[in-house]
Order: sequence, then C-alpha cells, then structure tokens
Amino acid sequence: MRHISVIIPTLNEAGNIAHTLALVRQRGECQLIVVDGGSADATIEIARREADLVLSSPSGRARQMNAGVQVATGEIVLFLHADTVLPQEFSFLVTQALADPQVVGGRFDVRLDAAGWPFRLVETLMNLRSRLTCISTGDQAIFARRDIFLTLGGYPEIALMEDLELSRKLKQVGRIACLRARVTTSARRWQRDGVLRTIVLMWTLRLGHFLGIPPERLKTFYADTR
Repeated sequence: MRHISVIIPTLNEAGNIAHTLALVRQRGECQLIVVDGGSADATIEIARREADLVLSSPSGRARQMNAGVQVATGEIVLFLHADTVLPQEFSFLVTQALADPQVVGGRFDVRLDAAGWPFRLVETLMNLRSRLTCISTGDQAIFARRDIFLTLGGYPEIALMEDLELSRKLKQVGRIACLRARVTTSARRWQRDGVLRTIVLMWTLRLGHFLGIPPERLKTFYADTR
C-alpha cells in the first residue's frame, strides 16, 4: 500500500492534467486518484494514462475530493489542483512533517507561474498570511492524516471556501505543518482579471465568508469554481 494518496479534482482540465500527473509520478511515490466532475473534453481519457484510479462524481470540488478520500488507501491524503505542480520529493517532505504525532496536516508555500514583481509580492503575502494563521487555500496542496480527515467529516460540501473551513477544523485538533517547499500553481486568474482586482475579490470573498454570507451567494462572484 502506498503511504500517500494524491487526489486531484478535475473539470475540463485536458490542457493541464497530463503534465500535472506526469510530474506527480516523477516526484514522489503515491497512489494517484483523479475525480472528475463531468468534463466535456478529454480530461478523463488523458487521466487514465497516468492515474491509478479515475472516478466520476457530481460536480463540486469538495464533493469530488471527498469521493476520492473514500477510495484512497494511503494513510495520508493530499489534495492537488489540476493546474498545480508539487515540489521535488514531496512525499518525503509530507511524511517527514507528519512524523510528529501532534501534526494533523499541512500545506506548502506557493509560487505563481508568471514573471514579474506583482506575482512575487502576491506569493509572499499569501505564504505569510497562511503561515501566521495556519489557514490554507486549495492551491497550496493541503494534506492531512486520512483518519483525522474522516473524523472531521471531510471537506464541507459547500460552494466556496471549503479549503478554509477544512483548515479551521484541522487547526482545532492539532498542529499544522507550514512547509517552505513550494508548489507551482497557475497564475491564469491573476493574469486574466488583473492582480489588484483579484486581490480585492479574494479578500472580499473572505470577508463575506467571515460575516456569514452563504457560500452559494459568494460563488456568483467567483466564476471559476465548481
């Protein structure tokens, strides 16, 4: 049995999934699970070439990731976006972090795959905020002990902010490992919508979530979610 199960939710990611899966295979030993939410492109066919399991699920990132955990055999589950690349030796880094029995989960620092100082500034602020709060976003490749994840009820199946809610629940039961090794994630939203506009949007959504605005309503402002 492989020690880590990497779970990737997908929806129309034919342009990214082959590269992501190939690099996961190169960079660490794991069980590789893709959970598709109804792609209309070739995502499923491409994923079957590299993944150990390819599942179909009703659309919804939280729902898809929870479905992946149900079939995972690893003691550790790691959640990876289809446009995000894990660092070298990620499996060693995760296993090392969880060798401390008080650590229940963790995440990586993030790097955006675009050149220019605005993106470096965004990365720095994202990583600092996450390190100070131990709250992680999905593009930081959140990982957790599978038994703890299941005990906490998994990801809440809400339209938005499921990653923040899982982070909050993990913090309540143990320590969070904030790894300095970096995942590299797509800057496509930042490039398309603009750095400043995206920052304002992200903080507005978080504020709205903190104030109790329903995730379904917040989702209407965040077009790429599913």
